[in-house]
Amino acid sequence: MICRGCAFETERLLVNEWHAISSRDWPQQDLAYAVATMLTEPVTRSLPVSWQGSYTVERAREWIEERDREGTTLVVVDKSTKQAVGLMILFETDAEDGGDGIEVRLGYLLSESAWGQGFASKLVRGFVGWCRGQTSIASIAGGVAQDNLASKRVLEKNGFRLVQSEGEVVQDEQFFRLQL
Repeated sequence: MICRGCAFETERLLVNEWHAISSRDWPQQDLAYAVATMLTEPVTRSLPVSWQGSYTVERAREWIEERDREGTTLVVVDKSTKQAVGLMILFETDAEDGGDGIEVRLGYLLSESAWGQGFASKLVRGFVGWCRGQTSIASIAGGVAQDNLASKRVLEKNGFRLVQSEGEVVQDEQFFRLQL
């Protein structure tokens, strides 16, 4: 899996696979606690129904195990505070056009305390840059709840375009893709 090796940084963020990040970069190192703290009701509101609601540390541990079975998850750390402020969830699939390469399905979330600080745009921009350096990645795609205007703007600012094909139609969600 290509995304298991994903690590990058922006001016304000350090991003690395959540089991590989160093204690120097993220001294807290309590992943279940960080996930439980980040996944509040407002943060999970536009996520899949099974992910919604409040989180205990135990529920967060189960959620972490589920994500590990499905793909790669990155922890997003604010360089200035060394606190985890978000997660980026990645799934690899065959490229839509059937050609060489893969498509990475992208999901991200930020803790409420990180909202409105420009982290999402920088996070996605950094990830796109990392993907451009991987010759086997053909495209990046992600779904956004129709009412999540901020996330739509983040993707559009980073070159993603709204697409909708038969296999990707999900009620109340819009699908965006960036060809690399």
